[in-house]
Amino acid sequence: MAHIYVYSPSGAVRDRAAFRRGVRRLQQMGHEVEVDPDALASYQRFAGDDAVRLAAIGRAAASGADLALTTRGGYGLTRLLPRLPYRQLARAVDKGTRFVGISDFTALQLALLARTGAATWAGPALVEGFGAADPTDAAEGHCSRKTEHPDPIMLACFDDLLSGAGEGTGWRLPAQRRGASAAKPLPAKLHLGPAPLWGGNLAVLVSLLGTAYFPQVDGGILFLEDVGEHPYRVERMLTQLLHAGVLARQKAILLGHFTEYRLTPHDRGFSLATVVDWLRSQVKVPVLTGLPFGHVATKVLLPVGLRVDLLVEDREALVLWGHLH
Repeated sequence: MAHIYVYSPSGAVRDRAAFRRGVRRLQQMGHEVEVDPDALASYQRFAGDDAVRLAAIGRAAASGADLALTTRGGYGLTRLLPRLPYRQLARAVDKGTRFVGISDFTALQLALLARTGAATWAGPALVEGFGAADPTDAAEGHCSRKTEHPDPIMLACFDDLLSGAGEGTGWRLPAQRRGASAAKPLPAKLHLGPAPLWGGNLAVLVSLLGTAYFPQVDGGILFLEDVGEHPYRVERMLTQLLHAGVLARQKAILLGHFTEYRLTPHDRGFSLATVVDWLRSQVKVPVLTGLPFGHVATKVLLPVGLRVDLLVEDREALVLWGHLH
């Protein structure tokens, strides 16, 4: 049984039924769930004003929990970055608390990595991961299936993290598309690392570029995902990282799911696949797609800031970290 501390550092929880389902499901899994007193606070679109959410982050860091889990993403952490309790958060990580979240949580993860080097985990949030009535697994631009329960792969990865059994994750790379000749083919075998794994939500990550909260990672493995961003916006953000020299300094780029956008007749064939082909034509490093991570039900948990090995053989990809620590 693990001690899980649930808190709200970003957007307000509007779906309280999903919140209750999430807490109940974690308890049914045998965990002790401690809910922050302001987890359901609301101020404008936020889970309380800035002072309330800063205090919640401090309580999460002081909780001594095995895992500190955000209720949801949304927006709000970037405005707190100058005032975050970085030393307290880093001490909590050193003592064994795993901080887990997704989406807006990328801001805290990358700022903490930049300021202290402490590692956190990209993974589910309470409401979308454990509390949604019908979480979705998504293909490009649309949902492909629905289920009434948390995804079993996500749950297995979550259990591995809590038990200390997790050593890595793997997935099958999508088949090479016809007409993608402009893109450089991936080598049949690839072994990169050990290298720091970092990244998260693309829009949040790009918003930190040029600030003291953007990690200066050289020779890293960068993973990215996003939701509600049209492919041309995804390309625009990738272009900013390209022009800033960030992409050229990495050993590999891993693309997760980019979901909940709508193509229009104006696109005339421009799609996310177009963006991937373009990106591969611009960088010398491998660009791998299909990483099971993002605003989808089936997602793995990824250590932001830990050193990993990346292995590819044919279409099988592995990110390994357990044997390095």
